[in-house]
Amino acid sequence: MAFFEGERTARSRDFLADDIVRFTTLFANLYAVGTAERWVLVDAGLPGFARSIRRAAEQKFGAGARPEAIVLTHGHWDHSGSALELSKLWDAPIFAHTLELPYLTGKSNYAPKDPTVGGMIGMAARVFPSRGYDFGPRVQALPANGAVPALPDWIWIHTPGHTHGHVSLWRKRDAVLLAGDALTTVNQDNPYTAVTRTAEFYRPPAPFTVDWDAAGASLCTLASLAPAAVGAGHGLPIAGPDTADRLLAYARSFDRPSGGRYVQAPAQADESGIVKLPPPVPDQTGRLIAVWAVTGVAGVAAMLVAQEVKKRRDRSKAEKAAKPDEEDAAKS
Repeated sequence: MAFFEGERTARSRDFLADDIVRFTTLFANLYAVGTAERWVLVDAGLPGFARSIRRAAEQKFGAGARPEAIVLTHGHWDHSGSALELSKLWDAPIFAHTLELPYLTGKSNYAPKDPTVGGMIGMAARVFPSRGYDFGPRVQALPANGAVPALPDWIWIHTPGHTHGHVSLWRKRDAVLLAGDALTTVNQDNPYTAVTRTAEFYRPPAPFTVDWDAAGASLCTLASLAPAAVGAGHGLPIAGPDTADRLLAYARSFDRPSGGRYVQAPAQADESGIVKLPPPVPDQTGRLIAVWAVTGVAGVAAMLVAQEVKKRRDRSKAEKAAKPDEEDAAKS
């Protein structure tokens, strides 16, 4: 099991089809699509995993294997964290949607994360970054016609909501969907299902989803494809004869978080990046954490002061007890 592994190793876990293998970097999935002669990496996992991803790819495709391209469903840190280093190691271009480029060329950071959506992922997101990257000329826009570089049987579909330039990849001939973070296949809000990785369709990672109306519409778009196998950015793949019905049922019952900064109003963006944000909402949990932190620091400080006072008192008592002996020695 690679979920929450401390070792910086990209593990090959399973196949969605004969020519699709899923790798994992801790809690984020990426996919190698194709054959040893020609393949593409879809997403690039967490930062710090580039060399282990390359080793995993060579185990699959052979020594010296390199992809024709790295295609990003979006640019969040857990999907593009190793993209630049891999691009350099392989001398492979990076592709993303044109609306995602501002966050991959140093023009804009992503909209601020929203931990007020609650759940385990909301709590964990407090320590996750929401900055962008600058991949310079190594990143370029996906073809406008929906073609996926080096994968002629695939198309990309614009599925905004989680980010403005999010895309999913679709192959019609065997109904395989690589959904990125347009959806997840694990309930990240529930600690038990997150750790056991119970496979179920679930909403995109909530703290980083900036337009919930668009996210719901994108989910309906993907459900309308009637996929037979779905690989997402988080969670185990879901495949089998009931996959399409399960996804359609979830799309129809899709519910956004009960509260949060982007639940009532989305972040707005264009090809320059974020242009307008809704006002932040009160973060009661954050305040409580801050109070706990301050109280904890104050408690530790008080304990250290008390220990120092006790040491000084003990030292003073010892010095007083030694004085009569010194006086007696002087008289003799």
